[in-house]
Amino acid sequence: MALLAPKGDIGVQEKNLILISLGLMLLVVIPVIALTLWFAWRYRASSTNATYAPRWSHSTAIEVVVWTIPCVIVLTLAVLIWRTTHSLDPYRPIASQTKPVRVDVVALNWKWLFIYPDYGVASVNQLAIPVDTPVEFNLTAESLMNSFFIPQLGSQVYAMPAMQTKLHLIANEPGIYAGRSAAFSGPGFSDMHFETLATSRAEFDAWIAQAKASPAMLSRAAYERLALPGEKTPVTLYSNVAPGLFDGVVGKYMRDVHGNPICGTVPSAVPSAVPGTGAPALTLNRSAILAAE
Repeated sequence: MALLAPKGDIGVQEKNLILISLGLMLLVVIPVIALTLWFAWRYRASSTNATYAPRWSHSTAIEVVVWTIPCVIVLTLAVLIWRTTHSLDPYRPIASQTKPVRVDVVALNWKWLFIYPDYGVASVNQLAIPVDTPVEFNLTAESLMNSFFIPQLGSQVYAMPAMQTKLHLIANEPGIYAGRSAAFSGPGFSDMHFETLATSRAEFDAWIAQAKASPAMLSRAAYERLALPGEKTPVTLYSNVAPGLFDGVVGKYMRDVHGNPICGTVPSAVPSAVPGTGAPALTLNRSAILAAE
């Protein structure tokens, strides 16, 4: 039911898509159910009113109806799906004159980490966003693949280890919206949820100030402790985030030509030599891969 009570523009568009698709399909389903019941009643064994036509085998009118209507519906759905696949692409930025808020999301076992790179703060199991402001999410996972979902804002997107996915959402009404993992990922999955605080800009700025005043800091060592599996992790705010932490999580499995971990901290792609050959090779870092994408 949360999908039918959206609080953001993306959610509204997805609700309309659900209802339109449902309505188009019911154009076939409802008549078929009604005619099935009507035929069962009209042509029952005890009926004396139905026409008995044992040699009947074809009706052009019936053929036209049973083929034309479904074909028109399928064609309409095809056009609708083609258009909305592009207009509701989660990677597509939301058009707005307001600068988007960037949030880096890391799916941990079994908790959500939200990093605000423009503010230098982070939070666990609590997401704060300003109303009427686009939010640009960059998502990854520490180990297990997971699914990030705020039903009332729309668009479910996977967070995968050693990869980065994107999502753009917006909240048009203030409120507290449930966020959750929509993919089973182990024993702590059922408690892997968070609250999305959609507030006015002033209240969002106050939340950022509260996070900056927190005594906890998200250093790399603190992150390693946080990344350990844990269930029902309480909401925690961090006043400082280690530089390049998110890129390090994304690039933790990436290696250079020498087998050394890249971890998102090396400079741009530079020539190097393949051991034993003297031949030049390219060392790609996170920025180079994103540029290629």
